[in-house]
Amino acid sequence: MRLVVDENSDGLRLDVFLSELYEGISRSKIQAAIKSGKVLLNGTVKKPSCILKENDEIEFDKLVEDRVLTIAPEDIALNVVWEDENMAVVNKPSGMLTHPTALETSGTLVNALLFRYGQELSDLNGEFRRGIVHRLDRNTSGLLMVAKNNRTHQYLASLIKNHEITKKYHAILKGNLEKDEYTIDLPIGRHKTQPHKMTVTQDGKPSTTILNVLERFGDATYVELTLVTGRTHQIRVHTSYMKHPVYNDTLYGAGVGKVKTEEQVLQSFYLKFAKPFSAQIIELETEPDEKLSKVLNYFRNRSV
Repeated sequence: MRLVVDENSDGLRLDVFLSELYEGISRSKIQAAIKSGKVLLNGTVKKPSCILKENDEIEFDKLVEDRVLTIAPEDIALNVVWEDENMAVVNKPSGMLTHPTALETSGTLVNALLFRYGQELSDLNGEFRRGIVHRLDRNTSGLLMVAKNNRTHQYLASLIKNHEITKKYHAILKGNLEKDEYTIDLPIGRHKTQPHKMTVTQDGKPSTTILNVLERFGDATYVELTLVTGRTHQIRVHTSYMKHPVYNDTLYGAGVGKVKTEEQVLQSFYLKFAKPFSAQIIELETEPDEKLSKVLNYFRNRSV
């Protein structure tokens, strides 16, 4: 398997990166595999503590000998919003993993993509992430681009790197924001003691989110968020730092609200990009999903 490190994994230790990929397999097994020479970073053997940089290449074969991990195509319904011969945009539901882990190798978006599009999907990010150019968290729904081949993957990755794709989200935030518009310009990096989380930190990567208030409910606010950069958990980290975390986002301090949902009420509702190898501009938008609609209806219709 060959993996290319993207900007969201820049700064991670090699063993932590692989532990996240092979979730459920102990860090000690991962470290032992690295030390035994089964893992190459840019063609050479490195220590487990080696810090990754964007565009690093990781190669390994049979990293975990006692487990055979296969990703099978599965006939799972897909909401394909737009597609051509090179790519597709799907509307991922909340609750679905974007790609498999060692613990969950079925029921993911990748399983569904393999069934629909076969083995020609891009593999630049490895077998676990066939077709995946950018991710949405399990409990974040919405529009997500899929590369049907490696050439398109490289094209879309270049658009992302150069900030040439417009991505907008809708969210319900806790509390009442003071202003109607914000530009949140705060660096984001990996949490020092909880590597599954991100945090605002001075040694992090520049990260910018533009926030506009759409509707106020007193103790909650409906907002539109535009990503200028695309760091892991960016919206969730930025809004949490403002003391207005995404509704029901327990990982970033929101707690559980009166309206129960699958974690964060956050949806990627808008994408704008240049069609691969063409000057045509594609602009896509989706309606609020069931989770967002449920919370909006509660706040709009409750007795004041």
